[in-house]
Amino acid sequence: MDAATRDFVRRRATGRCEYCLLRQEHCDLTHHVEHIVARQHGGSDDTSNLALACHRCNLRKGPNLTAIDPVTREVVPLFHPRSNDWAEHFIVEGERIMGITAVGRATVQLLAMNDARRLELRAQILSSGEQP
Repeated sequence: MDAATRDFVRRRATGRCEYCLLRQEHCDLTHHVEHIVARQHGGSDDTSNLALACHRCNLRKGPNLTAIDPVTREVVPLFHPRSNDWAEHFIVEGERIMGITAVGRATVQLLAMNDARRLELRAQILSSGEQP
């Protein structure tokens, strides 16, 4: 993938993780340009298959395309930043991200969006008066 493509993905996401919405400025590690559908599953470097992800979301997602909804116990697709609307699947309650659909719940769980470190970071950001 060339530098222009990576730059385009970063600009399109306005420097925010497209999964947990964490801004690059609040991370010590550089956000990754990740393949929504991994190359090993036939995914391409086309911008329609690329998303900006913080290191935690990218590492937790890996090549996964599905996860188990913790409520229904059914296998469902993960949130897809190019074809799904974030607000249709998630809400933010304080420092927590809550899945409001099967896709949202499964994605929150698989990506561990509410692990202790993420909650601590979001609480720090909120206490400074900023949006996470």
